[in-house]
Amino acid sequence: MPSFYIKTYGCQMNKRDSEQVSTMLTERGYRLAEVEADADVILLNTCSVRDMAEQKAIGKMGFLRKLRRKKPHLVLGYLGCMAQARGDSLLKNSPFVDLVVGTQKFHRVADYVDELLQRRLDSLMDDQRRPIVDVEEETGSQSTIRDQSLESGQCSAFVSIMQGCNMHCAFCIVPQTRGEERGRTIEEITNEVHTLAAKGIREVTLLGQIVNLYGRHEFPKRDETSPFVQLLEAVCTVPGIARVRFTSPHPIGFRSDLIEAFTRLPNLVEHVHLPLQSGSDRILKIMRRGYTAERFRKLVADLRAARPGIAITTDVIVGFPGETEEDYLATRSLMDEIAFDNAFVFRYSQRQNTPAATMEDQLPEELKEERNKDLLDVVNRHVALKLEALVGSEVEILCEGTSRHNSERLTGRTRTNKIVVFEGSQRHIGEVFPVRIVRASNSTLYGDPVILG
Repeated sequence: MPSFYIKTYGCQMNKRDSEQVSTMLTERGYRLAEVEADADVILLNTCSVRDMAEQKAIGKMGFLRKLRRKKPHLVLGYLGCMAQARGDSLLKNSPFVDLVVGTQKFHRVADYVDELLQRRLDSLMDDQRRPIVDVEEETGSQSTIRDQSLESGQCSAFVSIMQGCNMHCAFCIVPQTRGEERGRTIEEITNEVHTLAAKGIREVTLLGQIVNLYGRHEFPKRDETSPFVQLLEAVCTVPGIARVRFTSPHPIGFRSDLIEAFTRLPNLVEHVHLPLQSGSDRILKIMRRGYTAERFRKLVADLRAARPGIAITTDVIVGFPGETEEDYLATRSLMDEIAFDNAFVFRYSQRQNTPAATMEDQLPEELKEERNKDLLDVVNRHVALKLEALVGSEVEILCEGTSRHNSERLTGRTRTNKIVVFEGSQRHIGEVFPVRIVRASNSTLYGDPVILG
């Protein structure tokens, strides 16, 4: 059977979508190629959040065209967010591309690949190639991302609980590429988690564009408990699942019932990724974020009170249109005050058809880069201090496998999502146990297992 290769850009949602496509192709007998040069089908699952991600995908596709000279039958395709946003316009600059599939049609990819390969078998000439473009909306597409092919020893998995976003932040293209919010049912999601647990999965991460707003327009509250907290309760009771995470939430979705859930659901880990985006109220308002710096500050305090020791990470955008030095310093000050466990700092990137793209006072790239580097210094200082503070303590880790940088060592994550590297045996992969931290680098902890048989 033919072989395939998928390269994924962007977020965990994209990775999960790629897993779904890979599963469907494998079930039809396709073989996963280890390198793209060996593949008969190469698919790029794209991201549109920033311009750089789009340019990387377009550049990559241009490089792949060279493989067509050696393998005329090669099928090349774009999937995902950029495919959704640009549609058949991608074919103007890349007329050699065979397939363009949007975010609501991942479950159709295997059918389209079958069709394209059959055309090759029918000996159609290159100039008779008829590309397939499908970026239409499809009702119920949120329930099609459900099957997973797990690797040997895999102990953690992503579970897609919803698609789309209704927030329409001024800088963000996601509502255009992913559509409106629509969620799978709690029963459907919980059944998937039961299946994963039976296959040895110990940790699940619930995925959604605004994950903590899951089901707000579709499913009823129960005793003033939101659908998302109902889902957390259900998933946390699945036998075999030791840890439950979720990403990415929005600050306005942290109602009292969700904060309270951290006080009573032990399987819900002590880690929240909480996007700030800016510490300036003026910029937050222009961004259409729906909260102030003070409200964000109080939310962090409430979470830390509900679960002492909770790790809080964040996303921040520097160089948003019109961001003054005063606005930036407000962000810097709040970042320093909150002392996040880690942060992703991004330079603002214009996204076509978003309100921010046409705003006046677009900042020069040099200034964005300067602020980006400065804020990263603040972030890295706090990261190093938090890691160093753990030296000498015992932490619980889930052993995930062999360290990427040293095959003689194992690696795992703490409940607060910090990486720990340690000595151990392959038989401990998938187990949860304590490790004593003996030293820390700028980004990684190193430890000795406290009890290993």
